[in-house]
Amino acid sequence: MSATGEVTPGKRGRGRRIILWRHGQTSWNVERRFQGTTDVPLTETGVAQARRAARLLAGLRPDAIVASDLQRAADTAAELAAVTGLDVTLDEGLRETYAGVWQGLTHEEIIARHGEEYATWKRGEPVRRGGGELETEVADRAAPVVLRHAEKLPEDGTLVVVSHGGTIRTTIGRLLGLEPHNWESLGGLTNCCWSVLGEGARGWRLLEHNAGTLPEPVLGDDD
Repeated sequence: MSATGEVTPGKRGRGRRIILWRHGQTSWNVERRFQGTTDVPLTETGVAQARRAARLLAGLRPDAIVASDLQRAADTAAELAAVTGLDVTLDEGLRETYAGVWQGLTHEEIIARHGEEYATWKRGEPVRRGGGELETEVADRAAPVVLRHAEKLPEDGTLVVVSHGGTIRTTIGRLLGLEPHNWESLGGLTNCCWSVLGEGARGWRLLEHNAGTLPEPVLGDDD
């Protein structure tokens, strides 16, 4: 398999699925405060979201779970582990984008203090938000983690990846082979919703996006 997720026809593992599941709600999500790598826990609502979603995802019969080691993702993953009996592998490569001085600021504060930087990012141009990581650097660390665990799946197996909105977006973009300036075309994920990639003859395909709930506002670092 290549770095972009392309699969040689007839290669072992055809038919595998990757479910990329965003963590439950945090207080900073509600406040529209940029979290990045800040370790903010789930709210009670976030825990309830994770439990509900875990029951749905268990019905997809996952074979493995890997999660960001930040508390909000690890605790979300734990709810699925409790239902399925699977272990959770934590990997810091799945953390949210590090955003330097943006972290802890509200959406309005970011626009007021770093308006041009924000506008550059929304145009799809490379920018180190708050002096932090480029989106391509996030994909560079996260996508290989996902592919490494996907390679371990049985035929037609399913991997659940519990991560963060921005990291999931960049990872999907990388696995689909999209150009980075087009990653913004992938809409944000609502708390505790997920996207599904399926493996076909020509690589990974997006089968579902932002699945798992009725439409709700996206509250997160990638909105």
